[in-house]
Amino acid sequence: MLEKLFKLSENKTDVRTEVIAGVTTFLTMAYIIFVNPAILSETGMDRGAVFVATCLAAAIGCFIMGIVANYPIAQAPGMGLNAFFTYSVVFGMGYTWQVALAAVFVSGLLFILLSVFKIREWIIHSIPMSLRTGISAGIGLFLAFIALQGSGIVGDNPATLVSIGSVTSVQAILAAVGFFITIALVHRGFKAAVMIAILIVTVLGILFGDVQYHGVFSMPPSIAPTFMQLDFSAIFEVGMISVVFAFLFVDLFDTAGTLVGVATKADLIKEDGKLPRLNRALLADSTATSVGALLGTSNTTSYIESVSGVSAGGRTGLTAVVVGILFLLALFFSPLAGMIPAYATSGALFYVAILMMSGLVSIDWRDLTEAAPVVVTCLLMPLTYSIADGIALGFIAYAAIKGLSGKGREVPASVWVLAVVFALKFAFA
Repeated sequence: MLEKLFKLSENKTDVRTEVIAGVTTFLTMAYIIFVNPAILSETGMDRGAVFVATCLAAAIGCFIMGIVANYPIAQAPGMGLNAFFTYSVVFGMGYTWQVALAAVFVSGLLFILLSVFKIREWIIHSIPMSLRTGISAGIGLFLAFIALQGSGIVGDNPATLVSIGSVTSVQAILAAVGFFITIALVHRGFKAAVMIAILIVTVLGILFGDVQYHGVFSMPPSIAPTFMQLDFSAIFEVGMISVVFAFLFVDLFDTAGTLVGVATKADLIKEDGKLPRLNRALLADSTATSVGALLGTSNTTSYIESVSGVSAGGRTGLTAVVVGILFLLALFFSPLAGMIPAYATSGALFYVAILMMSGLVSIDWRDLTEAAPVVVTCLLMPLTYSIADGIALGFIAYAAIKGLSGKGREVPASVWVLAVVFALKFAFA
């Protein structure tokens, strides 16, 4: 059955190799079951329910990706997108988490339509690579800022807005220790480096009396507090339309980049440069996002950590299915997830930020018309505390700089349109 479903022989792999690859991928991304509830619960969402929603959305996404698309690519609620959900939409714009979930659901439906009608390729190809890189790096900086705030290393200051925090506090010290351990373990090749670091910091928090021990195993908590709690009352407001677009936009490019990166590593790209079963993979991603919103979590997306499983030999969807099964087993670790303090996940956030910023090396810094919009996008996301505003200002800067520099023809029509729309939003919204 497995041979027929996943074409193991055709892809020069076997069940044992795929299982090992699935376990490897899960260990590298399992930190999301701790980090996602920690971030989303700040909005008032029930932490236990978000934990369950995270595991279920990840499992569903993995099963669809594995069985329908037959790709060794795992899925789970995405980093950056959960931060946008909490800090931009709920805290920054004042919407309830129920409205934010409705925006995630709608963005998933739009993603499905874009995939079905093959509009996705046009959108991706029409947005300059420098802007895509700037968006990813900007989200990375935003995550780093959140990590520093959550750990207390960066604090408030009435005169300068931010300043050095209480760096000698237990929380700040343990957050720094977690980050150092994460980097050291990653450098030494530990597959579960991020998760190990989070658990070490949590144990240290217990020893220092800052965290209360509540056990490790139990039956999964109820998902009722977040299940089907979507509120569509504000979905057609001008501000919310831009939020839906931002969810869609970030998820779109995050997914595309991951699919290409993992498929290249696994030698799945055809000689003509195209990905086989691409639409199936995109439908898996978008369907998981909509289902995840119904369960009670932010956008589900493809994880670049899947490369670790591919490096271990994973070549088919069986790898993704194994990851999905492990996420279901993780449902029984809810007491452990509930104990994880915010500062224990700060190191993970900072590490992810580094990964997201690494793409800046591909920018042509000698061409200021390319480099300047990237810097605008990167800096204004954390400084405005809004991923959506950072994206909007990046588009406006790209079109304006290129146009005034005599390079207006290099700007795709879609970028001109979006730049005008964003400018009008700032002027009249």
